[in-house]
Amino acid sequence: MTTEFDLGALLAERGAERYELHAKHLNPQLPRMLHTIGFDKVYERAEGAHFFDADGNDYLDMLAGFGVMGLGRHHPVVRKALHDVLDLDLADLTRFDCQPLPGLLAERLLAHSPHLDRVFFGNSGTEAVETALKFARYATGKPRVLYCDHAFHGLTTGSLSVNGEDGFRDGFAPLLPDTAVPLGDLDALARELKKGDVAALIVEPIQGKGVHEAPPGYLRAAQELLHQHKALLIADEVQTGLGRTGDFYAYQHEDGVEPDLVCVAKALSGGYVPVGATLGKEWIFKKVYSSMDRVLVHSASFGSNAQAMACGLAVLSVMENEQIVAGVRRTGELLKSRLTALIDRYELLADVRGRGLMIGIEFGKPSSLKLRGRWTMLQAARKGLFAQMVVVPLLQKHRILTQVSGDHLEVIKLIPPLVVDEADVERFVDAFTAVMDDAHSGGGLMWDFGKTLIKQAVANR
Repeated sequence: MTTEFDLGALLAERGAERYELHAKHLNPQLPRMLHTIGFDKVYERAEGAHFFDADGNDYLDMLAGFGVMGLGRHHPVVRKALHDVLDLDLADLTRFDCQPLPGLLAERLLAHSPHLDRVFFGNSGTEAVETALKFARYATGKPRVLYCDHAFHGLTTGSLSVNGEDGFRDGFAPLLPDTAVPLGDLDALARELKKGDVAALIVEPIQGKGVHEAPPGYLRAAQELLHQHKALLIADEVQTGLGRTGDFYAYQHEDGVEPDLVCVAKALSGGYVPVGATLGKEWIFKKVYSSMDRVLVHSASFGSNAQAMACGLAVLSVMENEQIVAGVRRTGELLKSRLTALIDRYELLADVRGRGLMIGIEFGKPSSLKLRGRWTMLQAARKGLFAQMVVVPLLQKHRILTQVSGDHLEVIKLIPPLVVDEADVERFVDAFTAVMDDAHSGGGLMWDFGKTLIKQAVANR
């Protein structure tokens, strides 16, 4: 008996119900939020750094699926690799053999990762972090992991324990015995290490929330302190890795930094099949997997699956052959310089920071009396509303998708696909300039929308 299933027909028949289906069967707050801010668009297809609606209008993606779409959507090389691996009918996930693709991907990934020796493949960034936490605690025999204020390392219980945002942690205690230290504060790190129970410090070289970079010299000095106390340095490169900041890893911007464990995911997937990887030093892996009795002491049912491995290999091939990292440096420098030049022009624009194609645009209290009154009104209702006021017209009027860089932050984070070009940069800067002109005019639709956001914020209290 042959079973027929026509995905295209199903989408043609039911695709228009997308928001209703989500509201009924999934997270009910997502469609509610999208309707409220006018983000309830219907995108029909995507290519590279652009979406397209049913009328053929293109939207510039400056979000990249929270960094997943490093090579943009539907890169032909990655797409072909996925078709190829499906057509090969491989005997995948037998659990009791050694398929070639995981070894080949590990070999190629480690070639970009000096001082690291082995890889564990899971299915996501939070799994990569969970693996690093387990390995660090077992290898050192110590229970406590330090993390930095405002960090984001994932939302499963272990990674949530090293999440520096209370809004994510509230209501999910008890968590693991972990402690926050300020990013860049070596004295705070030293005080915790002296207690003798610290297994590791996990750190994002550039924090996703707010786009704050570790101060120059901090990672190397922290590494030295950690090793003096027989603790490990874990670099969370889930968002910053694979070229995002203009080097293969963000920690490579600082000489002498050699993390003991590194977490990657997101862009390694090519945007198709979820994958996470934890890279580490030989002695750590040998301690965790110390005997045949411990061969499965840490594993993942779908880890190292052929589709994910094929996508990862294709991604690295594209990055090498198309010189993606060098392109990120050029495009990122152009975008940052064009935005930085606007700081003196707009009193509401406080800072532009970041590296490569990971850029934070921060807004701050204006000096003029009229704008200061409106800013104060927004802040009293809920911090972060002005940044949302910028994000909405960028999409509604200019068809550019961006995000606020965290709850209660007046920061927009730009993490576009690594394949954006000079024309995309100019399009974004022109649109951002138009939105800021409107904001500084003291009237217009932006401030009318601000009133709507204030009402919504007050209603949610």
